[in-house]
Amino acid sequence: MIIAVASDHGGFKLKQAVKKHLIDRGYQIVDLGTTSEESVDYPIYGKVCADAVAAGKAPLGMVFCGTGIGISIAANKVHGIRCANCTSVEMAHLAKQHNNANMLAMGGRITDEKLAIKITDEWLDTEFESGGRHSRRVDMLNEM
Repeated sequence: MIIAVASDHGGFKLKQAVKKHLIDRGYQIVDLGTTSEESVDYPIYGKVCADAVAAGKAPLGMVFCGTGIGISIAANKVHGIRCANCTSVEMAHLAKQHNNANMLAMGGRITDEKLAIKITDEWLDTEFESGGRHSRRVDMLNEM
């Protein structure tokens, strides 16, 4: 499976660590930038990654900035994207199980590498609980 990743400067180090972990798990990675800790604007990278997921170039995407907040807001501006900013394993589980989040956001300044990897694994390994209220709600989100 292909996973698109992107970050601003505040999420760059965490993106690099998670990207290595994903490659070790056998995923193919499309890295859409940034390429250093030099200051850049997170909306650019949130949108480019979300555009790739929305266009079907990758079924899933991950974005990183200082807190995960700004870049997740940017990603969620793209139609068809459900980007969850997760700071715990439980949030990652529920983001996939209940919301079928197709993108995950995390903050490089607030999430350490070990926790980020646990969050990533939980998000990837959790199945969407399709049917019933969850599917109805995801359909409503997709129609917005």
